[in-house]
Amino acid sequence: MKLTTRGRYAVTAILDVALNAGDGPVPLGDVAERQNLSLSYLEQLFARLRRQGLVRSSRGPGGGYELSRPADEISVAEVIFAVDEPVDMTRCGGLVNCNQDSRCLTHDLWVELSRKMDEFFSSRTLADVLERRRKVRGGDDIEANGGGPTSTAKRRIPIVPVAEAREA
Repeated sequence: MKLTTRGRYAVTAILDVALNAGDGPVPLGDVAERQNLSLSYLEQLFARLRRQGLVRSSRGPGGGYELSRPADEISVAEVIFAVDEPVDMTRCGGLVNCNQDSRCLTHDLWVELSRKMDEFFSSRTLADVLERRRKVRGGDDIEANGGGPTSTAKRRIPIVPVAEAREA
């Protein structure tokens, strides 16, 4: 699986929604500002997430997006697949024509890696990612951005990738 910006941004944005949905739907403009992402790009991603039933939207004042199911029931793989990310590290897209219409020497290696990545992302829920983030950051996220009346859309609380979390 070559995880493109589409998949990474979708996971980041839906995690932001999960983290900030305490007072109801989260406006995409707030997500865009907190995560420094393009609003128009987020609108495209959330249209796909909504079609796949991962989020629901509400219009008008106080509108925005919220998860359609609890965060512990949505896997990271579901989010990635919802925005059309293939789980395939092979150069041939699984067609076994990678080396002049025949199987390349490393085809089976890349197929196995694709399966492992699928297993990994399927075994992690949004709640797992948020809990790990909370532990790595010392639990300050929930309190710092509890979504209450004093929270602000301008406060950027970045989602820390796993590699960065290990270094912290």
